[in-house]
Amino acid sequence: QVQLVESGGGLVQAGGSLRLSCAASGRMFFSYTMGWFRQAPGKERVFVAAVDWSGTTTYYADSVKGRFTISRNAHNTMYLQMNSLKPEDTAIYYCATDLRPWGAQANRADYWGQGTQVTVSS
Repeated sequence: QVQLVESGGGLVQAGGSLRLSCAASGRMFFSYTMGWFRQAPGKERVFVAAVDWSGTTTYYADSVKGRFTISRNAHNTMYLQMNSLKPEDTAIYYCATDLRPWGAQANRADYWGQGTQVTVSS
């Protein structure tokens, strides 16, 4: 059974930083794409960032380019380093694997985490 567990969310002031983690279990993830999505109150869930199986190819939503960095290690853990946070980054952030289509237009995934809340105060 595939499980994705996010951590690292919280409350931060605008301009601050947070690092989200996603621990994956239930299979070997080294050959699968992984990524982050977010859902703000009253809005649809949208793509944030994705990383390929090797960790060398990444994609970002335009809204987070230059501020967020996605990475993964060899132990089934993925990260999202979020810097220069803005109030509009406030959302529930979801970890996902097996993204489709591959790239910045990803809008589906086979497996999802339960989400972690990120709140950025102005």
